[in-house]
Amino acid sequence: MSDPSPGESSRTVLLHIGNEELVIRQRYEVLSIVNDLLIAVWFLIGSVLFFWESTIVAGTWLFVLGSVQLMIRPLIRLHRRVKLRRVASGTPAETARDF
Repeated sequence: MSDPSPGESSRTVLLHIGNEELVIRQRYEVLSIVNDLLIAVWFLIGSVLFFWESTIVAGTWLFVLGSVQLMIRPLIRLHRRVKLRRVASGTPAETARDF
């Protein structure tokens, strides 16, 4: 496997599992995909639970959980796009590359 570029290394997560290595790149994209999969699972299970009177309350809670995750999805995207960084004192705020 090739080494990640300098800018990519801060966005790469490596997990060592025995002799194997799990490489997660673009972690916000992966987080968004996992979130979408969990939303689908909660709504699917919640829908099935509505078939029986005794499991309607559990189904309702899964719908609430899925709805909260639908709200989290744009927050993940927003966090990926907007970052607050500390500016070192004495560093000019504008550079030639600002447009």
